[in-house]
Amino acid sequence: MAVSLREYRARIKSVESTKKITRAMELIAASRIIKAQQRAQAAAPYARELTRAVSAVATYSNVDHPLTTEPEDPKRAAILIVTSDRGLAGGYSSGVLKEAERLAEKLRGEGKEVDTYITGRKGVAYFKFRRRPTVEEWTGFSDQPTYDVAREIGDTLIGAFLSEEELASEENGAGVDEVHVVYTRFRSMLVQEPTAVRLLPLEVVEGEERPEAEDVLPLYEFEPSAAEVLDELLPRYVQSRIFFALLQAAASELAARQRAMKSATDNAEELIKKYKRIANQARQAGITQEISEIVGGVNALADATAGSE
Repeated sequence: MAVSLREYRARIKSVESTKKITRAMELIAASRIIKAQQRAQAAAPYARELTRAVSAVATYSNVDHPLTTEPEDPKRAAILIVTSDRGLAGGYSSGVLKEAERLAEKLRGEGKEVDTYITGRKGVAYFKFRRRPTVEEWTGFSDQPTYDVAREIGDTLIGAFLSEEELASEENGAGVDEVHVVYTRFRSMLVQEPTAVRLLPLEVVEGEERPEAEDVLPLYEFEPSAAEVLDELLPRYVQSRIFFALLQAAASELAARQRAMKSATDNAEELIKKYKRIANQARQAGITQEISEIVGGVNALADATAGSE
């Protein structure tokens, strides 16, 4: 009985320590979600006005820019997969990786080769474990992305896309005809959706809601020319889209971690109750056995005394 009780008490103590850790991580994730949402909201006005500017230039000029030109026969596509650097976030990274696998399978079914770009250590580990090649990797910022990182990623993807024209005559060129981004969109604290978006060739979107009939795009004067304005605006637009995806993924990661840690804390509480109940049952069974042994010994002693008389 003593050994059994000692084991259960050790398990209870271990689970209680784990519960303290998961509870602390739950509170940390909950506090960081607010900051992540505030960052996304702060970046929204810039992205919205930049989108309107790009839409105006694309609407009121007849310039054919490389970033907006649809290739006639696309052969290669790039996928940027946004995952997390740390675990303990439930199925967050696995969900976005599954979405990326579905997109890659679809692109291969269309006869396109796929180049993979990854952010986050979980995605890097996923591909290394399966010995799959990746073109570029970025890690160390999944829960707090910066615009500098988005600019670096955007320049890399734009460079790979624009180099397709220069390498069109080469058989093993490194350029790509399409660029896709797979990330997790933050809908609410309970809903985060893995999402795949085609980034290049550029499809300028004003927003999810349709503009009102009287909502007319502002008129712009292009100086020195519309082509040069697009040269400046389109890379910034791509970078802002990537930064938006990183911010959405950061908020989704924190929400998934907060939910996973809350579930772990609740499970720890249930496990502690279960172990305490089993330990009490074992203790009662041991006490009952000891009482039975004492009573049996007394009866045996009484029988022996009566026989001797």
